[in-house]
Amino acid sequence: MLARADKAIRERLAKLESHLENENPLLLDAVVRFKKLDRIAYRMGLLKTSESYATRIPWWPMISVLGTFSAGKSSFINHFLGQKLQATGNQAVDDKFTVICYSAQQESRVLPGVALDSDPRFPFYQMSDEIDKVAEGEGRRIDAYLQMKTSDSEKVSGKILIDSPGFDADDQRNATLRLTNHIIDISDLVLVFFDARHPEPGAMHDTLDHLVGDTIRRNDSEKFLYILNQIDTAAKEDNPEDVVAAWQRALAQKGLTAGRFYAIYNEEAAVPIDDETVRKRFESKRDTDLAEINERIHQVEVERSYRIIGALDHIASDIETTVVPKVRAAMSRWMKLVLAGDAAVIGSILVVMAVISNWINLWGLFSFDFTTAPVVSTLKAVAIVIVVSTIHFTMRGFMARRVARHMETEILAGNIKQAFLRNTRSSRSVFQPAPSGWSSRARRILAGVASDASEFVQTMNDRFTNPSGIIEESPQAEMLKVVESPVTDTIEKKPAIDTSS
Repeated sequence: MLARADKAIRERLAKLESHLENENPLLLDAVVRFKKLDRIAYRMGLLKTSESYATRIPWWPMISVLGTFSAGKSSFINHFLGQKLQATGNQAVDDKFTVICYSAQQESRVLPGVALDSDPRFPFYQMSDEIDKVAEGEGRRIDAYLQMKTSDSEKVSGKILIDSPGFDADDQRNATLRLTNHIIDISDLVLVFFDARHPEPGAMHDTLDHLVGDTIRRNDSEKFLYILNQIDTAAKEDNPEDVVAAWQRALAQKGLTAGRFYAIYNEEAAVPIDDETVRKRFESKRDTDLAEINERIHQVEVERSYRIIGALDHIASDIETTVVPKVRAAMSRWMKLVLAGDAAVIGSILVVMAVISNWINLWGLFSFDFTTAPVVSTLKAVAIVIVVSTIHFTMRGFMARRVARHMETEILAGNIKQAFLRNTRSSRSVFQPAPSGWSSRARRILAGVASDASEFVQTMNDRFTNPSGIIEESPQAEMLKVVESPVTDTIEKKPAIDTSS
């Protein structure tokens, strides 16, 4: 019987499909492919039936704004939105993550963290459970870590924008860092802000450690933009370029020698620049950098589609090229350890019996005569089978735990350790070479999903590129029109937050 997803996860996927039906039909097809991968993962033990690959990735484009206190993160967000949504100031004005979503209502609302924790449409669903893993009991205080704000700015329509607390606080809680890592993982774009008034390494020590040192080796490091904000404060310096140079040296000391670097300031809060030549130079640099940052923000909707299709392809590939070989290798090692352990224990018992037999004739216990004493002989045989089986299955469990202790746990394709342990169940022979759930049919499904992912990418390429120069649009490309529209266009479909109730 095929494993099937739990009712809760089926309902969650149904809501996702309903959302995508109007917003992006191509991604709706991607959900169907994720379900195919789920069924393979359930049979292999990579996922629990309460999980789905589709819920492991964010479906809304996400931009996170991280950095030090008073680096101008909130001011930047307000300028981007064109409204004063976030409080600003020189000191920390908020000590929690603020998730900003679009709402058609003009009045902005502030909703508690539980609004995010309990809504499966958001990438913070059941985040309280994750917080509890690093700080027991803190999950009940989800409102102390997260909040939601609504905005009617078209700039945030179809996106999620996250403002974060600073990283130079003395009391840096593990739960906050876990949230930060989660936000970085699910974001399509990460803006890392630094304060130009304090560009020296000591003033941004925690930011360098958590947002530079730990991220430069990531496969998705291109999604990080490093921004030196409030550069206007350096205009009166004898050599303002020294400020930028000091900042980049601090980044280089953490290994960041290449990337996207910007220097900006908020004109509304800027210090006066009397020298007109200097002022024009600063304004020109600011406008150029802001234009590039805004363009990257605008592109996240396109990047989101490629990211999701990429995840679909990577999972299909990883199951066959990473999971199966690793599970096979673990099974082979486990089988050898079990057989060696069985032989060692049973051999030791026989040696002990041989020694004792010098005084007591134990071998007589193993004599069988089914003709004259069938009942006694049968009982002896059953007892031997029970003893040997107990030794064998005890050894199976012990060796399985020993092998699993050194295995990876979570990767994008699922829980490898869990998949291996599924193959050590008592119903499976130690000599069965193929991992549970792995078959030629599973291979065909994975190949089909990978092929579909390639076709999805081609469809998106047809929408955004035209190497042949032929002015032509396929029906599939029409489905992607909602993914990206010109900045001046009105977006017809918006994932709005209904706050009327």
